[in-house]
Amino acid sequence: MPGPVRTRFAPSPTGYMHIGGLRTALYAYLLAKQNNGKFILRIEDTDQERYVDGAVEVIYRTLKMAGLNYDEGPDIGGSFGPYIQSQRQSLYQEHAAKLVELGGAYYCFCSAERLDNLRKEAEERKEIFQYDGLCNKLSTEEIKSRLANGDPYIIRQNIPTGGQTSYNDEVYGAITVENSQLDENVLLKSDGLPTYNFANVIDDHLMDITHVIRGNEYLSQTPKYCLLYRSFGWEEPKYVHVSQIIRPDGKKLSKRTGDASFDDFYNKGFLTEAIVNYIALLGWNSKDDRELFALSELTEAFSIAGLSKSPAIFDPDKLKWMNGEYIRKLALEQFNDLAKPYYQKAIKRTDIDFIKLSKLVQLRTEILSDIPAIVDFIDALPEYDVSLYVNKKMKTDLAVSLESLKPALAELEKLGSWEHQDIHDTLFKLIEQKGLKTGQMLWPIRTALSGKESSPGGAIDLAEVLGKEETLRRIRLGVVFIESKTIV
Repeated sequence: MPGPVRTRFAPSPTGYMHIGGLRTALYAYLLAKQNNGKFILRIEDTDQERYVDGAVEVIYRTLKMAGLNYDEGPDIGGSFGPYIQSQRQSLYQEHAAKLVELGGAYYCFCSAERLDNLRKEAEERKEIFQYDGLCNKLSTEEIKSRLANGDPYIIRQNIPTGGQTSYNDEVYGAITVENSQLDENVLLKSDGLPTYNFANVIDDHLMDITHVIRGNEYLSQTPKYCLLYRSFGWEEPKYVHVSQIIRPDGKKLSKRTGDASFDDFYNKGFLTEAIVNYIALLGWNSKDDRELFALSELTEAFSIAGLSKSPAIFDPDKLKWMNGEYIRKLALEQFNDLAKPYYQKAIKRTDIDFIKLSKLVQLRTEILSDIPAIVDFIDALPEYDVSLYVNKKMKTDLAVSLESLKPALAELEKLGSWEHQDIHDTLFKLIEQKGLKTGQMLWPIRTALSGKESSPGGAIDLAEVLGKEETLRRIRLGVVFIESKTIV
């Protein structure tokens, strides 16, 4: 199409940002930015029954958090506004009337009762309901008379009775549908509001949208949109239908079945950069099978040719892994800032140096919400089994552990400076004097300090974070605990 690339994201404000919706927005953003084009946000709120208060603000917030900054939209304006469909009602009514004149639509005066009966009859025949075209047979005189009488009406699309409608999709290629399979859908409802099928075509044309990106469930319905464009004599946009996102069990990912939204993942402690990176890969592959991309890198690498026709499987474990990679790439200060709210949920002590703690925790964190469970031993030792002191790999048993803890306690008590290097030098000098393996000394100390099978950091790291007084107290408790279990 002539002119710059213009893409749009047109969500309905129905509550929250679904992962599939965010992926559509991402692809539209990438395609526009890659071609120095414009990315537009449009709110499709014609279905007032599904409208949820506050949902528009959720859309604004989510796109901005994800870095998908739009060039035009309801809250920032633009040359093609208004960008909220409920504010464009007169445009739809004007174009619906024009479409009737052009023969692409017609007035339908059928009552709700008649339509309900037609639906029930179709259900009894186990057929998909299609309007029978009764009002398409009305004479011009009868239509004028009924309009003059103020009879309620809707406007339906006039679908050719025979033949086929074809179009080209940028992912799936040539698509052809028999016109007999296309229902003559409602374009303008009795309340004057348009349906999605009509409003998005009018808006895409009036806003100069060059590429329409949406889910492949619309593949067989797009011929209806094509017929609308052709009835008006308008140039059609390029269509880019993307594959469905499915769960590992093969079912479609859907907000109606409670699948996670962007907010759900963010509130669980996933980084926005990781979420965006992961959803980009749900149906798209780079040429070199690379997996980790910053948004700017996605903009350079993205191509329609990389979009897959096959369903994309949403793998929570893969997202978790990717999030861990992003967390480990953070600067220590960045991670510490993100971790603080989670530390505060689990740690009441005020003498803990969070930066020192973050050096240990960052390496073990995949999701920020994991942090409280990682550091839950800081305030108080959990109850643990004495068997934790037994480790074949470290060549420790209860006797070895006891023989290590006692001299370690004596030497650490003498330390004046409680810095990492001082603790390290003291313990390693003792290891050499006792002729022990490193693990035979450090494993029992780590166990006594954490009471956990695994911990963020080893014995020296934990001792530094906990401080001298608490370290010595826990080692003493470890000695008493082991002795209580070994006394015959």
